Amino acid sequence: MAADLSQIVKAYDVRGVVPDQWDESLAELFGAAFVRVVGAEAIVVGHDMRPSSPGLSAAFARGAARLGADVTLIGLCSTDQLYYASGRLDLPGAMFTASHNPAQYNGIKLCRAGAAPVGQDTGLADIRALVEEWSETGAPAAGAVPGTLSERDTLDDYAAHLKSLVDVSGIRPLKVVVDAGNGMGGHTVPTVFAGLPLTLVPMYFELDGTFPNHEANPLDPANIVDLQERVRTEGADLGIAFDGDADRCFVVDERGEGVSPSAVTALVAARELARHPGGTVIHNLITSWSVPEVVRENGGTPVRTRVGHSFIKQEMANTGAIFGGEHSAHYYFKDFWNADTGMLAALHVLAALGGQEAPLSRLLASYDRYSGSGEINSTVSDQAARTQAVRDAFATRPGVTTDDLDGLTVATADWWFNLRPSNTEPLLRLNVEARDEPTMAKLRDEVLALVRA
Repeated sequence: MAADLSQIVKAYDVRGVVPDQWDESLAELFGAAFVRVVGAEAIVVGHDMRPSSPGLSAAFARGAARLGADVTLIGLCSTDQLYYASGRLDLPGAMFTASHNPAQYNGIKLCRAGAAPVGQDTGLADIRALVEEWSETGAPAAGAVPGTLSERDTLDDYAAHLKSLVDVSGIRPLKVVVDAGNGMGGHTVPTVFAGLPLTLVPMYFELDGTFPNHEANPLDPANIVDLQERVRTEGADLGIAFDGDADRCFVVDERGEGVSPSAVTALVAARELARHPGGTVIHNLITSWSVPEVVRENGGTPVRTRVGHSFIKQEMANTGAIFGGEHSAHYYFKDFWNADTGMLAALHVLAALGGQEAPLSRLLASYDRYSGSGEINSTVSDQAARTQAVRDAFATRPGVTTDDLDGLTVATADWWFNLRPSNTEPLLRLNVEARDEPTMAKLRDEVLALVRA
């Protein structure tokens, strides 16, 4: 019986519970299928700190080598460090991680040479089909000449490359608290921050894929409470939190207040436009109005797109954009092979703060102009019906516009909201923004009442 991969092969990665949904035997088949589909003679493989990651990544490497591919193993790394290796070595890559998911999960993020994404329409569906076939018929025949396995340490080179993209030479001394959440930030931050005029206060830097302190998901406000308190007690200039595979970063200001990822997107966009005048900046449709405003004010062209890694990267490639940002705190850089790297965004924030004397809250005030709700999830029995109820309630009101780029977006001159269905759960996701807090709160409550009726 072929393996049922329907629950673990997602839009652009593999992710599921180990060993209940997948294991090392399947990982080996994924390795073979990957090199077959992408036509790779050599690949690079890395993994995070989860207990199952070393075994799964080794099995994947065996499967790839069995079909004749030479495999470079870079060992423990963040996801953006794997993207660095794929870009610098010009090799397809595989990163074993389940990012912010709980400890029992693991997964694979795949890319082609130059960190180009592999999604359902760009190879992942074909990889899945081969794995399903081989799990029923047996592993494919070995290549005429087996591939080699070699090890390479890329951490120092990765850190040096990031620091070559941001001028941190003139920043003032800063005190920064970093919460690695027992994830890969604990591995990369000491090397990347080395030599900078920073007093580093580390939190949960011990690599532990069981996540003993809190989930490695800073998007959930409950998981940055420790960081916020530590920033206040230390009198730090800012705090930074990374997710489990350290490809996303979240920022806390000197007051211990969380900074909107849209404000970080706007700040970095302005800085990248100073380096690349007239460039294009991608933003997804739930980022703040502030983002396209700041892009235009700095001589750039904003391009709005759907929510999601694959859509951002596709638009980056289509438009030659210099930068892209999502409200989920993914930040994409043309100078980093269009891939996302939270560490590079963190360096931009440090450089911007350290290049002037104002506190972070004051520096970011011009980039954080509106009142937002954050993302609010509602469990519903019929996504389409509840969305239609919201559409019917707003569509005929004076001054209202609607669009369906990704879910339903409703807007006026003073506010907007977006209501999107989850692709994997019976949820509707609501984001609201308005020119002031009372208007936002009233609109949020009105839409939620319709969604949850």
